[in-house]
Amino acid sequence: MVARIAGVVLPRGKRIERALTYIYGIGLTKSRKILEEAGVNFDIRSDELTDDQIARIRTIIETREKVEGDLRREVTGNIKRLMDLGCYRGLRHRKGLPVRGQRTHTNARTRKGPSKGAVKKKK
Repeated sequence: MVARIAGVVLPRGKRIERALTYIYGIGLTKSRKILEEAGVNFDIRSDELTDDQIARIRTIIETREKVEGDLRREVTGNIKRLMDLGCYRGLRHRKGLPVRGQRTHTNARTRKGPSKGAVKKKK
């Protein structure tokens, strides 16, 4: 049976503690806490879950955790607020540069995109 929690279809055949991390906003530690509270064994595979276990996990996530769409909206709202304020972090977001003080003379290619390359002078 395919487990669907918080709008995400969990991958089949994975251990449930790992499968829950496919939900945006849930990492391994939070996944273990949720499973412990729901009384579900960490070693059970995601396709071996019973309807009762899925329901218990789903209720814990829906009531206590902010995940997927709500969390994404909150994060983008926070970034937009920084950009509107015009603070240093907001300006770095706006320019597409590293926000947390990393060097940009070399590296930072992930944030800056592929290098432009050297411009050759015509004769």
